[in-house]
Amino acid sequence: MWRALAVFRVAALVYALILILHNDAGYAHPIAAWLVGGAMTIWTVVAVRLYSRPAARRWPLLVADLVIMGGCLLVSVPIIGIGPLPATRSLPGIAVAGPVLACAISSGRRAGAIAAIIVGAADLWTRGIVNQNTLNSDILLLLAAVAIGHVARLGAAAHAQLARATEIEAATRTRERLARDIHDSVLQVLTLVARRAQSLGGEAAELGRLAGEQEAALRALVGTTAIGPSGVSATASAGDGVGRVDVRPLLERLASASVTIAAPAGPVMLPRGVTDELVAAIGAALDNVDRHAGPSAHAWVLLEDDSAMVTVTVRDDGVGMSPGEVDRAATAGRLGVAQSIRGRLRDIGGSAQITSAPGEGTEVELRWPRSADVARVARPREEAS
Repeated sequence: MWRALAVFRVAALVYALILILHNDAGYAHPIAAWLVGGAMTIWTVVAVRLYSRPAARRWPLLVADLVIMGGCLLVSVPIIGIGPLPATRSLPGIAVAGPVLACAISSGRRAGAIAAIIVGAADLWTRGIVNQNTLNSDILLLLAAVAIGHVARLGAAAHAQLARATEIEAATRTRERLARDIHDSVLQVLTLVARRAQSLGGEAAELGRLAGEQEAALRALVGTTAIGPSGVSATASAGDGVGRVDVRPLLERLASASVTIAAPAGPVMLPRGVTDELVAAIGAALDNVDRHAGPSAHAWVLLEDDSAMVTVTVRDDGVGMSPGEVDRAATAGRLGVAQSIRGRLRDIGGSAQITSAPGEGTEVELRWPRSADVARVARPREEAS
C-alpha cells in the first residue's frame, strides 16, 4: 500500500504541474505558482523516500506532510487570484490527498478521517463557497480515507496472523527434529535400561522402573512441547491472553510408566483457577492409585470436552474399594477424597463421582460445566453492585 501511495503521489504531482503550466497565464502571481510547484516536487521526493522506511512512518512525518501540503493548498488563493479562473482555486489539486491517505494507511480509519476533515475544511475555505459541487470532492476524500484505513488495518491483522502461523510451523519443525534426535538416542537407551534391569530383578528392577517412568515422561514432553522462535516452550505459555490456559500439557506432565494420558487433539482452554484446581484433583486421584490400588496397578486419565462439559475420568485396575469406604474414611478424619477431590471440584462449580468395587478397580469422574465459568464471572459483579 505504501508503494501504491508513492505512485499516486508522483502521478498527482505531475497532474498538478500540468495544470500550473496550462493556467499560469491567468494567475495573479505565476512565478509564485511555480515556486509552490517546485516546493511540492521537492517534498514529494522527500516524502516518498521517507515513507519507504517503516521506522519513519510516525506522527512527526504525518503531521509535517499534512502541514506542508495543506500550506500549498491555502496559499493558492492569493497566488491564483479571483477573476478569470474561479473554478481553479487549488494549486496542489488532488495531490492534497497524499497526506490523508498516508494517515489512513499508517493509523487506520479514524486518523484518515480526521486528516480528510482538516484538508476538506481548507479546501472549502479556498473555494469560498459551500454547496453540493464544492462538497463532492471532500466527501469522496473522506470516504476514501475511511475505506483505505479499514483495508490497511485488515492487511496488518492478516500479516500478523501469517507471521504467527509461520512461527508455529517453524516451532513444529523444531519439535519434530528434536523428537527424532531424542528418539534415536535418549529414549532408546532408557528403553534398553528398563528392559534389561527388569529382567535382572532386585535393586536393578527398581532402577528399571525409574528408567521406564522417565522414558514415559520424556515421550510425553517431546510429544507436547514445541520450542518457539524465542526459545520459550509453547506449552509453558499456552494461554489465550485472557486468563485461560490449555489443560492438556499440564496433564501430560502426570504421565509415567504406570499412568496413561489421553486427551483431545485440539486445545482445551479453561480459566487458570479452574485448571489449577482440576489438575490438583487429578493429581490427588493418581496419588490414591499409587498408595492404595496395589503395586502393579495401572491408571488411565481420559480428558473429554464437548463444549458444554469438561470431563476427566481417572480409572485404575487396582484392588478397588468396598461400598461406603470413602464415607468411612471421611468420618475417620482421612479427607483425601472429600477435600482434595470432591472439595476442589465443588469450589470451582463442578462435581466428582467415585465408582469402585473390590477387585474391579476405581473410577473417578470429574465434571466441570462451562456454564460455571459464566457464574464465576457474574458473581463478583453482583457482589460489587
